[in-house]
This record gives sequence, structure tokens and C-alpha cells, in this order.
Amino acid sequence: MSKKLVLIIDDEISSRTLIREYLCSYPDLKIAGECQNGLEAVKYINMLEPDLIFLDIQMPGLNGFQVLQQTNYLPQVIFTTAYDQFAISAFEHDAVDYLLKPYTKERFDKAIFKVLRNLESTGVNNITENFINQYHLPLLRILVQKGHRMKSLDTNEIIYFKAEKDYTQIFTKDESYLSSFGIGAIEQKIDPQLFIRVNRSYIVNILHINELYKDIGKTFIQLTTGLEIAIGRKHLPSFKKMIF
Repeated sequence: MSKKLVLIIDDEISSRTLIREYLCSYPDLKIAGECQNGLEAVKYINMLEPDLIFLDIQMPGLNGFQVLQQTNYLPQVIFTTAYDQFAISAFEHDAVDYLLKPYTKERFDKAIFKVLRNLESTGVNNITENFINQYHLPLLRILVQKGHRMKSLDTNEIIYFKAEKDYTQIFTKDESYLSSFGIGAIEQKIDPQLFIRVNRSYIVNILHINELYKDIGKTFIQLTTGLEIAIGRKHLPSFKKMIF
């Protein structure tokens, strides 16, 4: 494998120094530069197009998520931060890993292993991603958060989605999870043959619709969980077309 370029982005010099020291164990990874704030990071990511970045979240100028939103090039990303509450957002920005400071060399090595494995299979991954985008294939799994842990959830297990302001709650038979994606974004990614939007707040799995009825001029569904949901007038025609 040819040498891969690494960019270190952190406003703390001690954090950058530690990453440099740990990277000495990897001769195939070459440090291309270091940035102390978000604005520098955007500039150097676009200019250097590194294969891997170590990205802090809380920084002057722009935070780590804003950096990724403003770059024209998306490398492999390992987030490094002292705050565990950003984990779900990190993984929804396609992070390879999330290193919670202070982290050990062993934990660092595990993150690097994931990166190297990804870089070795980049060609195959690109072909797969292009195929999915071209044919608009739905997601079969969704990354969700439960407490401080991330879980890859099979979409077939999902009974319904519920909008909660800018977030979405995801409900299965036994558990509920949180996604920082809005319900509109989720609707674009899931299988339209399995899930249907019934109103502004709910998307339901049609296999879990137990009953359909009318009451006081409104149409309702009852799910297998017992939850009753009113179907919005805007969504009623598409609902009838799909169900009947």
C-alpha cells in the first residue's frame, strides 16, 4: 500500500502531539499537516485531499461537524474529543471511529486498523456506493444510538418512526432509539415498499398495520403495538394506493 496522507485537526497542542507519537508506529501513514481551528481545517482538507483526518469537535471558528459540511472532499474521519454526547452525530457523518479523550494507544490502534481496512477496499466500496446511488437502493440497516452505544439496526425490525423536532425516534418491538436525522431525510433513505408516511410526524412499517378505521371524519390506523395514529389528509391518497 502506498503512503496515505494524514491531517491532524485539533486546537490543543498536546492532543496533536499525542497523535503524532502514536502514528510513528505506522510507516504507511504520512502526516501531511496540522490545523488548530476549523477554518484552517476546511482550507487544508480541500487543498491536500488527505486520506485520513483526525478531527476534534469543539474548536474555534468552526466545529468538527461544520468543517465536514464545508469541505469539497471527504476523507476517512476519526473524531477525537473529550465529549461523549457527540457520538451519534459523529457516526452519522460517516466517521470511521470516535476516540474519547483520554484514549490509550491500544484504542488508537483499533481505530487505525479500521481505517487501513477501509483504504484497502476503497475501490470496491466506491463501486458499491455508486451502484446504490444510481439505482436509489434503500438502506437495509440504520445506525442508531442507545445511551452511549451505537447499534446497526435492521430496518425490518422497525415498526415506526416518530419526528421529535430535528431528531427522529425509532421504535422496534422491544426498544426505542434516537437518530439525529430529521424524519424527512430518513424517508428518503428507507424502502418505500415497506414504509409509508402517514402524517407529518409518523412513518410506519406497513407490515405492522393491524387495523384501519374511521372516526369523526378522520382515518386512523392501529399498529401491532396498539398505537393509534391519524392519517393526514395530504398522505391519505398515497396511503390508500399503497395499502389497497
